[in-house]
Amino acid sequence: MKKIRNETPLLKEALRVGMIYAEKRGAAEFEKTDSSRAKVEFIYRLLVHDKLIQPVPPDRESEPMMKHKLALWISKQLAEDHPLLK
Repeated sequence: MKKIRNETPLLKEALRVGMIYAEKRGAAEFEKTDSSRAKVEFIYRLLVHDKLIQPVPPDRESEPMMKHKLALWISKQLAEDHPLLK
């Protein structure tokens, strides 16, 4: 897995957008007390279920890999001139 530039800020943005997506879809309601690990896993699985991202093979599935996939997903959703992509 090759680390992408600004992966941590991209992950934060992916969680923010993913939580909005899940709530608008009616799939979940997030609480402030929910752990980031739980949010990462739920949003990752929801996006895989909705076929918005490709799943990683089950034997390679881990929290860092899920975070990486979410960062890649949001980087493709942002405009080319977005500050996180520079």
